[in-house]
Formats: sequence, structure tokens, C-alpha cells
Amino acid sequence: MQNNVAELVDTLIVEDLSEKDINRALSDLEPEEVALALESLPLDQRMQVWDTIKEEERLDIFVELRGEARALILRELDEERIDLLFKDMEAEDLLEIDDSLPDRLVDIALKRMNKKQQEYYQQANTYDDDEVGHWINHDILIASQNIKVSEALRLLKKEVSEYSDVIYLVNRTGRWVGCVKFHSLIAAQPHVPISELMIEDYPSLLAATDVVKSADAVERSGHIALPVLDDNQTLLGRFDIGSAMEILRETSEGQLMSTAGLNEESDLFAPVKRSARTRGLWLGINLLTAFLASAFIGIFEATLQQVVALAVLMPVVASMGGIAGSQTLTLIVRGLALGQITRSNLFSLLDKELRVGGLNGFVWAIVIGIISAWWFESFALGCVIGMAIVVNIIMAALSGVLIPVLLDKLKLDPALSGSVILTTVTDIVGFVAFLGLGTLFLI
Repeated sequence: MQNNVAELVDTLIVEDLSEKDINRALSDLEPEEVALALESLPLDQRMQVWDTIKEEERLDIFVELRGEARALILRELDEERIDLLFKDMEAEDLLEIDDSLPDRLVDIALKRMNKKQQEYYQQANTYDDDEVGHWINHDILIASQNIKVSEALRLLKKEVSEYSDVIYLVNRTGRWVGCVKFHSLIAAQPHVPISELMIEDYPSLLAATDVVKSADAVERSGHIALPVLDDNQTLLGRFDIGSAMEILRETSEGQLMSTAGLNEESDLFAPVKRSARTRGLWLGINLLTAFLASAFIGIFEATLQQVVALAVLMPVVASMGGIAGSQTLTLIVRGLALGQITRSNLFSLLDKELRVGGLNGFVWAIVIGIISAWWFESFALGCVIGMAIVVNIIMAALSGVLIPVLLDKLKLDPALSGSVILTTVTDIVGFVAFLGLGTLFLI
């Protein structure tokens, strides 16, 4: 999938394609591949490609996009186009994206659903989004335990959904009693009661079970889907291996992104101000810990004497560069893993990250400069540390993009070694810039 996405991104960026050419390029790709390709494009090109996608294919692609990317596309659509986008939405699709939609758009989507889909949506919302009952699939084959094989075989003539290899059996009250494998039905005589083929000890999940634990259970079960039951053993639906793998991937990705104060919904090409605001909050939190470290160093003020101010503030410069670089590094490592970053979009991405770094560097340089000037009663010191912060955060942005790309070219794992190299670079640049400027202007 990564190669397909990378080739498509190169084609869309480098070549001036017509609508027909773009549709041809997208025709052999799955919705998740098209979504990845869209997220790999700068915003103006992303909307150009979006407008060429066939109307009936847009919803599936829209659902596969990350939350931030969906929000950016919705911002560019008028009411009529939003209404067309949501016209065929099912409950499972809306549950997947409703946390990234304003309530007004959720209401629009609900109104376009039929009564059964609305009921599915309401039922799912009786469970928290960290419970498997919130994420069940209703597209399953259900039959009474009292029918014969011939009747069950007629069910198989219907369109069978993905990840299906069993018929779920219930009693008269809707309680789950077991299931029958497709291959057992095909091999059996038509007159045989289906209950004779039933697997009664087939594993199941309670709807209130944690969704990550449920995903692990499906993966370990050896089955492609498990039935989901309420507390009364009533069959609600199923949780399949596709959904389980997606949950586990998102959980793993979320843990990785959270180490840099980001989340898995972050968009590679989000607007500069939005990215700066998101990352700036984490920089502010990091600033508190950096000043705390500086305060402890300040205990030795009498010993350090002439260079006390520089020594006390050195960790602030290094730490701010380190966290800014790790945010960029994390996004780039994810983009490389998903095949989103290519030679064609690298310079656009580098330009965006440098502007984010410049904006955050300028804002936090003012904050840190004012605090430092007040703390040590020295305007010159405030200017020195402010300039050093700007230099180090911009260098962190540059390093955060180039280091993982270069490591990837050298066939080294950027996720493992990138942060070590990045920290070294930002520490060296931060200390040299700060102490160098301090030597020029303070001593």
C-alpha cells in the first residue's frame, strides 16, 4: 500500500493531470489508500484532487481520513456539497467520524439515515467509545436455531459481507446460542437440523468490554469475527478482525504521537497556525519543567558567579529545541511508515515545518525573554535567550524533517535512532547559540 500511495502522490504533485487522468490514477486504489494520498498533499492540491473524485466514492474516502484532515475538507465545502456527501452514510460511518464533526453536521447525517441505521447509531451510543459495543458491525447473517440446513443455505445466496464465515444462531428471544460455519452447511444434507451443526462454545464478547482488550481477543481467537452480546446474552452484532486491527493500529499510533504532545488525528499538511497552536501548548507545558530544572541549577548561584545566569538558563534553550524537534520528528516518522513522504512533497513539508518552527520560536522567544529579563533584571539577557530560542527551534524543525528522511535512505530505523540524533543536534545548537551570543553581548 505504501508504494501505491507514494507513486500516486508523486504523480499528482509532479504532473498537471486532467480530471479523467486523476480518476484513472485513483481507480485501482482502496479508499484508505486514496485517503493517505490526500493527506500527503499540500492543502490547495488536496482540494483540487478531492473535487475530481466521483461523488459516490467520496464518503468512503472521507471516513478513512484523519480527523484533522476531515475538518479541513469540510471547511472548504458548502452546505449543498456536505448534504450530498452525507446522503448514503450508515451508522458505522458516522460513529467513526462523529467526534470530529460539529453537532450540526451530525444532525444532518442522522436525518439522511433510514430508521434502522438511526437505531443502530443510538444503540451504539449507549456504550462509551472505549467499549466494544460502540464499534460493532451489524452486517451479519442471523438465523433461528430451529431451521434446517436447506433454509440456512438460502441465506448464503444473499450478499455476504466481508469477514463472514459463520451464521449466528439465536433463540426465540434473540439470545445468542451459537453459530454454524459456512463449510459445515455446504457439506451437510439439506434436511439436517442446523442445531446439529451448531458450535455452542464459540467465543463471544460482552458489549461493555474494553475495545482494545476486545481487539486483542479477536486477534488471539483464530476467528475472523466474534459475536458481541449485551448483559442478557442478546446478540447485538459482531466485532471483526478488520476493526480489531484498526483499533490496535490507532492505539499504537496514538501512544507514539502522545510522546510528543500530538495525537493520531494530526494532519501532515495542517495549516501553519493550527499546527503551531497544537504544538505550542505542549511547548508551554515543557517550558514549566525546563524552568523548574533551571531553578535547581540556580541553587549553585554563589559558585557559578559570573556565568550564573547563562548556566541557569541553558536547560531552557536545550529543552525547548528538543521538544519542538521531537514533535516534527514524530510526524515525519509516521509519514515515512505510511509511505506519505516522497521526493515530490518533501520540500513543501520542509517549508511548512520551518514556518511552524519560526512562528512558535518567535512567540516563545518573547515569553521566555520577558521572564528571563525580569528574573535576572537584565534586558540584554532576555534578548540573548530569545534569539537563541528562535535559532534552536528553527534548527529543530529542520532536523526533525531531514534526520528521519536521511536515516530512512540509509536503511536505518528513524523511529529508534532519530530521537537520539535529534536531541544531540538541538543540544549542541542550543548551547552554542546561547553561550556564543552571551559571550558577545554579556561578557
